[in-house]
Amino acid sequence: MRDAHADLSLAATAAERHLYNWACFAAQQAAEKAVKAVFARLGAVAWGHAVAGLLRALPATWAAAPELVDSAMELDKVYVGARYPDAHQRGAASEAYTAREARRLIGYAEEIVRFCEDLLSRARPRPGA
Repeated sequence: MRDAHADLSLAATAAERHLYNWACFAAQQAAEKAVKAVFARLGAVAWGHAVAGLLRALPATWAAAPELVDSAMELDKVYVGARYPDAHQRGAASEAYTAREARRLIGYAEEIVRFCEDLLSRARPRPGA
């Protein structure tokens, strides 16, 4: 979770500096790392980078609300596009994202991080942890 919080901080800093593509990517990374922290606490390995898929793979008793999964789906769309200029039909990745989009995605990441923190507060540590 420390890495998730560090990525949220990076997202905010990038947004302040008008680096909106990096703000969006860091938000996605924060959410991904938060969900993976939950799996680690459970002693499970979570593969992949799709936050929505990771949320869907949580145990049924910890199911994420559909709205949270929808937010994760928006975050997942920036995983490639925010970093690679050839992911867009025209222009650099740095020109493809806006301040409003960065704020929205950072907000989604913050919601997912809070959700995961709540799960972690209820989770039993894995043996030996």
